Amino acid sequence: MSTLPLAVSRRRRRGVRHTLDVRVSPYAYVAPFFLLFCAFGLFPLIYTAWVSLHEWTLLSETQEFVGTANYTTLLADDYFWNATFNTLSIGVLSTVPQLALSIWLAHLLNRRLRFQTLFRVALLLPNVTSVVAVVVIFSQLFGRDFGMINWVLSWFRAGNIDWAAGTATSHIALSVMIMWRWTGYNALIFLAAMQAVPRELYEAATLDGASNFTQLRRITIPMIRPTIIFVVIVSTIGAMQIIAEPLLFGQSSGGGGGIATGGPDRQFQTLALYVYEQAFANSTFDFGYASAASWLMFLAVVIVAGINFLITRKVKGGVL
Repeated sequence: MSTLPLAVSRRRRRGVRHTLDVRVSPYAYVAPFFLLFCAFGLFPLIYTAWVSLHEWTLLSETQEFVGTANYTTLLADDYFWNATFNTLSIGVLSTVPQLALSIWLAHLLNRRLRFQTLFRVALLLPNVTSVVAVVVIFSQLFGRDFGMINWVLSWFRAGNIDWAAGTATSHIALSVMIMWRWTGYNALIFLAAMQAVPRELYEAATLDGASNFTQLRRITIPMIRPTIIFVVIVSTIGAMQIIAEPLLFGQSSGGGGGIATGGPDRQFQTLALYVYEQAFANSTFDFGYASAASWLMFLAVVIVAGINFLITRKVKGGVL
């Protein structure tokens, strides 16, 4: 009889330990991520906001608090709005065709084909290729005098186009580079989502005489809408942070101008490139002004991504 209270006590302790494990262990598992996020994500974001409120340069030993003066000057800066327009233009030209092509490629690879693994690996190769190599090669392809693109256009008497000199032409060239790098990557994400769609739906649609395009529009796209929303948001964020392609394109094409100006007329300078110019390419190293530009760019990314999210969610599943 004396062992009964001891057994009950042990069961209670095991029950308490089980309850603590169920309630506390999930937080312990995700704690490393939040610690790293606070150290390398949240703290730099808050500190950048603090720096943006100061006249903060590397050439001065003191940092004077100026409040919102950096933001006021920035909103009146024509170069900032030019960079904003370039970012939105390149983002739209590269993201919209890229997503449409990615869905189409994923739909093709979702069918029974020979050498499926080979095709999937081939789609991923552009993404793992060095961005420097990509820009150098495409800069040669879009060359004014000896580029292959102009050589093909010469068959249609289009003449030699100086792709890096104009606003529209440089945006098209940069968009092609970005599309080439990321289309295959997004296609594999869509393909993974399509693998979860029940095959019975396609078989029934085939028996009803539905074409491949009808199956894509009526079955595949509605079933993978959450993945489409995710890819749209991620692609939008990436498009708003483009820096490597225009930076290297300006150097490889020999378009003139400074390293970070995006051409002599700033015709393809993006927001990220503008921030880089203010912080590191200018002789003053104006970190306060660059931090203000970074925060406005952050707000622009949030707004554009939010608009895309709302639009994508409101679009009906059968029409995208």
